[in-house]
Amino acid sequence: MAEEKPVTACLIVIGNEVLSGRTQDANLQYLAKALNDIGVRLMEARVIPDVEATIVATVNECRAKFDHVITTGGIGPTHDDITSASIAKAFGVRHVRNPQAEARLRRHYARPEDLNAQRLRMAEMPEGAELIDNPVSVAPGFRIGNVIVLAGVPRIMQAMFEGFRHRLRGGAPMLSRTVVAQVPEGKMAAGLGAAQAAHPGVEIGSYPFFRDGKLGASLVVRGTDVAGVAAATEAVKAAVRAQGGEPIDEN
Repeated sequence: MAEEKPVTACLIVIGNEVLSGRTQDANLQYLAKALNDIGVRLMEARVIPDVEATIVATVNECRAKFDHVITTGGIGPTHDDITSASIAKAFGVRHVRNPQAEARLRRHYARPEDLNAQRLRMAEMPEGAELIDNPVSVAPGFRIGNVIVLAGVPRIMQAMFEGFRHRLRGGAPMLSRTVVAQVPEGKMAAGLGAAQAAHPGVEIGSYPFFRDGKLGASLVVRGTDVAGVAAATEAVKAAVRAQGGEPIDEN
């Protein structure tokens, strides 16, 4: 039986504030785990500025390469929030005021003086886009094609994603086993390479650490097949023992 093709995703973090170091991105780790739970493999993450040409080029490149593209940031009410208009340009469609999004904003901002022109910008999106609910601050995200556009504020982004995740096409969830070895990874390199070659259907990663004055490594085995992951994990443990170490299962 042919191996099932993995469902892939790319995250595009949009914002000058992230590139300047003023804001630390807190969405990557959350999305990587949440996507993995529904069988979507996050293959790339990119951080790009609030520059229309860069957003257009990056979105078009990534939507052709991956099953899902998620963007975060740049859909607020200020002049530098240009993600929505840039994505409309990437798809070659008009950037219009969505009547459903506008209605939500008008219900939320009950007093006319609270719904100014800047806030109404949050109802503008590519023509034909599908709304993504925002249970925290109302202004919705959207999906067009295979591009999913979410807010950059972590609490809002997470709420939007959780309400939308059931609509994403996924595959087999990625399984993971971690083996801790108090052995320098350089000593285990040949054995780990042999284990990887013997089990091409899984990924074996080595992540070195320095603890209690000693070098070691966390060895992570990932795959979608239970038996394959188990067999590769035993091969990794054998590579540790071959160098005089005692492997420790972390999960």
